[in-house]
Amino acid sequence: MSILSEFQRYHGAGESPDVNDSGEYGAPSRTLFTALDPGDLHQRIDVTDEHDTVRYQTKSSVITVRGKTDIFDSSGTLVAHLEKKPISLHQKHYITMADGREMTLSNELFHVFKDITNIQGLDWQLRGNVLGLSFTLFDRNGDPIAVIGQKIVSLHNRCSIDPVSAAARAGCSGHRDRAAEDARRPA
Repeated sequence: MSILSEFQRYHGAGESPDVNDSGEYGAPSRTLFTALDPGDLHQRIDVTDEHDTVRYQTKSSVITVRGKTDIFDSSGTLVAHLEKKPISLHQKHYITMADGREMTLSNELFHVFKDITNIQGLDWQLRGNVLGLSFTLFDRNGDPIAVIGQKIVSLHNRCSIDPVSAAARAGCSGHRDRAAEDARRPA
């Protein structure tokens, strides 16, 4: 375990997930990886699994005011479209899913070292450590959905995404339910 493991949660294909994540959330149900192709003018990012199979792909316009990005599945079907609001204190992104559902990503202000992004429309929240480039996605109940680690030094802007297993999510809910029950009990 390195000194950076407290902050850096990225791991590459074939490497074990971060020991802090495994201890806190159990082994991930699977892992996805991202890598930017730095030579592509469309800023293509491939999302691959442990076997280097492309599961999703993003394509963004390099020169645009609204920062448009499309996400496709492995068969080339559009999954979602993202647009960044050109001028915003909260750095807003609007997401339209292929089925028509809409969401908004909005950063909270005044967090120096912690980054908090609210996902309105799902009531989810992405919380993270900006210095260590590690983040955790939480659902509306505060249960973890995934742990995301970004490689600190990388030309390809690499990330690892570890979805939290259903068993670990159930354990988190049970722990929260027991704590709420204990709080209601008279002393």
